[in-house]
Amino acid sequence: MVQLNWNKCLGDVWCNLLSVNLDHSHFDGMTGVYVIWHAGQNPATVRVGSGVIRDRLRAHREDPAILRYRSYGLFVTWAAVSANMMLGAERYLGDRLDPLVAERFPAVLPIAVNLPW
Repeated sequence: MVQLNWNKCLGDVWCNLLSVNLDHSHFDGMTGVYVIWHAGQNPATVRVGSGVIRDRLRAHREDPAILRYRSYGLFVTWAAVSANMMLGAERYLGDRLDPLVAERFPAVLPIAVNLPW
């Protein structure tokens, strides 16, 4: 299993998808995987994905399918992953976390990674 370093925000708290500062230099050139979830009465994974983290999260902030869970609180974490493992890690996370908003996951062999929680 590949150990990923899942990111949190200042104060060691989960980041709010809608307010995390995507302009921060931390995101410069960062590619990897991410998990978005809601913190409702029955918390659930909303979306799993991969790519350029800043760009993907910006796009998800405007996605009506994700924003429908806004009232529950939307949170996000991400981890840098090398390009040759990124799609396999996304596939594994998608298979394990069964997100509410899902497109097709990459048609690659899953690469086992640690979950964020």
